[in-house]
Amino acid sequence: MVLEAPIVTADVVQWLYSDASQLDGTLEIVSEMAERLRAGNVPVDRASTGIWVVHPNVRAEQSLWASDGTSELRLYTSDNSSDEDYTKSPIKRVHETLKPVRVKIERSPEAADEFPITVDLREEGYTDYVSLPMPFSDGSVKVASFATKAPGGFSGSHLSVFESLIRPLALVCELKTLRRTAETVLDTYVGPRAGSRVLDGTTRRGEGEWIKAVVSFADIRGFTRLSNTLPADKIVVFLNKYFGAMTAAVEAHGGEVLKFIGDEVMAIFPYETQEEAREAAMRALLAARDTLKRIEAINTSNTCHATPDMSVGIALHAGDVFYGNVGSETRLDFTVVGPVVNLAARIAELAKDLERQVLVSDALSEIMGCRSGLYGRYQVKGFDDPVAVYSPDLTGDPKFGYCPDKTADLALEAN
Repeated sequence: MVLEAPIVTADVVQWLYSDASQLDGTLEIVSEMAERLRAGNVPVDRASTGIWVVHPNVRAEQSLWASDGTSELRLYTSDNSSDEDYTKSPIKRVHETLKPVRVKIERSPEAADEFPITVDLREEGYTDYVSLPMPFSDGSVKVASFATKAPGGFSGSHLSVFESLIRPLALVCELKTLRRTAETVLDTYVGPRAGSRVLDGTTRRGEGEWIKAVVSFADIRGFTRLSNTLPADKIVVFLNKYFGAMTAAVEAHGGEVLKFIGDEVMAIFPYETQEEAREAAMRALLAARDTLKRIEAINTSNTCHATPDMSVGIALHAGDVFYGNVGSETRLDFTVVGPVVNLAARIAELAKDLERQVLVSDALSEIMGCRSGLYGRYQVKGFDDPVAVYSPDLTGDPKFGYCPDKTADLALEAN
């Protein structure tokens, strides 16, 4: 191995600086790196990286490869169990000392007892384990680790190989982490569809396109009074429950939440063809029904009255909207705008005034081929002509649609 070490190191380092960045993520990079090390007679049986990530629900991720052919991306949330695992791990020691941690499992069993992970590795037949600091350009330190089942563990030459490849490994992992961080931040704050467009370069003011979409607007009844009387911490809890219910329902039915505006939620269900329009309308209706069910469940489970019961009004409209960047030269918002969005917002206000849970526009009723359930025609702010709104019955079987005049006939045909 003494003569082979420089050759193996040169091969893996050259690959890390060149082709490794073309792989999809850190798991793929770690896996191929480990395979290349084994091909060069470095007896790696386990390789991993531990990287802190920017994510609303995930604190860190581990890319883990094993010589038995398995590989796994493990995600660690911000819970107590994750904190305890980290506190008792070699990773914490590396972060504190900025130096490698090595445990010669086979030769020093008592040393292996210090960390739960090396106890587990000993039971699985591993003989040696080393964890090394992996510095990123921002000054933070991540960790890479290697373990073997080879008798006698790693040699000094093996350790030299690991030390030589750690910086190029850090570089390529940082590139992938930065890209994933950008995707996560954009997905979290503007949504996955809009986020992907921004990341692909749609970043100039006024840049975007006109698309067809069902627009959903929802808001909470009596929120102004609630926000004026409830403590701020309870308002946050209250809003998070509501936003969580609405977002989960919209995403479960293929829509995308674009914006939280105070207590309002705006979502879209894009479509292109007439057939897709009816499908999008149905998905929007299912999302509205699902939202109401989720909110009912929240109210039912709120036995301790930590927050008041919530009630919402949802409006659905459809048509052409501008989907892109609007704003100032230095501050942009990726959203949808246009008369269709304006009318959807007005119908949401109307739903609140009329104390209806769901109101849909004439355009959406036409897409569904059903104008039954007309609730009336009303004058709304900013529009000259009265607006026809419909109150669909969402209690029936969705496979028959939500048209009262047709449901019975369709059910009969199905039987």
